[in-house]
Amino acid sequence: MDWDKLRIFQAVADAGSFTHAGESLKLSQSAISRQIGALEEQLGVMLFHRHARGLILTEQGELLYRTARDMAAKVNTAEALLRANQDKPAGRLKIHATVGFGSTWLTAQMHEFIALYPEIDVSLVLSDNELDLGMREADVAIRMVMPRQPGLVQRHLLTVRSHVYASHSYVQKYGKPKTIEELDQHRLIIFGEDARAP
Repeated sequence: MDWDKLRIFQAVADAGSFTHAGESLKLSQSAISRQIGALEEQLGVMLFHRHARGLILTEQGELLYRTARDMAAKVNTAEALLRANQDKPAGRLKIHATVGFGSTWLTAQMHEFIALYPEIDVSLVLSDNELDLGMREADVAIRMVMPRQPGLVQRHLLTVRSHVYASHSYVQKYGKPKTIEELDQHRLIIFGEDARAP
């Protein structure tokens, strides 16, 4: 079935007359009438009742109209998706993360991000100080604690599990903690000025 004929048929059904459909499609009334006549001949059914006050869909016309409307909606959706895929992100992106996280996990992932978005110029800001996103000190911040700034859009990125390690000599000298609370009595080394002990 000719898509152009279906498009004209839908326009006529929406407008209720050949004249108004021709105005919207920038076609003459006679051209619209010929296309509808050819479509009716091709299908072997009448699609419109012709009245002095306009055109009314027949039962078969109603069926075809619903089908044409659904097809047009799907085509419009497909066109929008194709256009969206062509509009690739570009520009500068400043990402803030802590020194420990940024220098290990984050930098290891950046090659994949850059391969996916080659038009983005990524700048990493590694600092244990909390930057003010509202003042545009960074575009994105990856943090281990809930932000104090209001109005920020938050997304869970990943779960980081912390572990505690000790040498055999340390355990022999100070013993092995059996509960989390007992860690307060032990000598702990943590990474970063603002890092929190478990």
